Amino acid sequence: MKRYLVLAMRKPSFDEAVIAPHVVFLDELRKAGKLEMTGGFSDGSGGAYLLNADSLAEAQAIVAADPLAVSGSSTVTVHEWNTR
Repeated sequence: MKRYLVLAMRKPSFDEAVIAPHVVFLDELRKAGKLEMTGGFSDGSGGAYLLNADSLAEAQAIVAADPLAVSGSSTVTVHEWNTR
């Protein structure tokens, strides 16, 4: 399993209504053992979460289902993260 850092940066058109479905999405990932940690940035610009996945393609597929990405409210990027 590899780790992937997901950055979700709010767009000017960000819709607050997407937060609740996003939290449910993260809760499901946590239950499935795919999510290590998550949190919002203190300046309100967005947030990040740390995924466990077998490949970049798997991580990207997971993130594509995130309500933040589906709604277009945030720019969501996935980065393979080499941690020590």
